[in-house]
Amino acid sequence: MTGFIAVHRGRFGVEPICRVMEFAPSTFWAARSRPPSKRALRDAELKPEIRRVYKENYGIYGAHKVWKQLNRERIPVARCTVRRLMRECELRGVRRGRSCRTTVGDESAVRAADLVCRRFAAERPDQLSRRRLHLRRHLVGLLLRGAGDRRVLTHDRRLVAVELAAHRDASGGPGDGALAARPLAARPRASLCGCQYTSIRYTERLAEAGIAPSVGSAGDAYDNAMAESTIGLYKSELIYRHRPWKTPEQVELATLEYIDWWNNRRLHTEIGDVPPAEKEGMYYAGQELNEMARCVR
Repeated sequence: MTGFIAVHRGRFGVEPICRVMEFAPSTFWAARSRPPSKRALRDAELKPEIRRVYKENYGIYGAHKVWKQLNRERIPVARCTVRRLMRECELRGVRRGRSCRTTVGDESAVRAADLVCRRFAAERPDQLSRRRLHLRRHLVGLLLRGAGDRRVLTHDRRLVAVELAAHRDASGGPGDGALAARPLAARPRASLCGCQYTSIRYTERLAEAGIAPSVGSAGDAYDNAMAESTIGLYKSELIYRHRPWKTPEQVELATLEYIDWWNNRRLHTEIGDVPPAEKEGMYYAGQELNEMARCVR
């Protein structure tokens, strides 16, 4: 009510408006003269922090992750407060769009056995990884289709590598960059039933790295959920929000920065709202404590 009166007082005057609205003029003048409330002062302090966290994280965080990040930085605030202030600041988290189907199975190819059997849970880092190839257009006007080959670790959601190529048969074969990005222990690698996952070059490269391939059954969403979810986040958080992309080099540089943010600073709800690097560090710290406890006994 006081805001309405303040907007129209220049045209009608305070007293006439209050008389028509049956509102005490003294209440309006008291509201205008009293100092800001504690809530208003607190909101003024929090809004710059919320904008900072939102901007530092690609402008994709919603109220939940902004709330978690603020509390990680020792800025105590309630989730409902963050939601209200983000609405006032007109900030909102990214929303993911639809994806297209690009995988076609090769029924004549010999597939690896399904070693995972839909059990997409890992008790330690480097126990299980997820592989997905995805086609997308990334150059305006040229309609080049880039193959994004991504490897995601199941235990801590760490994004190990993203390979960008104009086609699936890039030099070195699919997966070389991802395999070389991090020393690998022997583990199952889960993938889809597409013909690219049964190719000679791909299977030979996995054998050289000492990795047991695992191909899930056709037509189930569980087999593909985590890798496809990661691809959707990558496109929604980076590719779609910062287009148009002029050159492949621009995409590669932005992707490298995104991977660094994803692994070291992005909060992942699936692993307890912590970054993947911190999750992995927590695991190894726990292993060291267990080892020390066994030595004491």
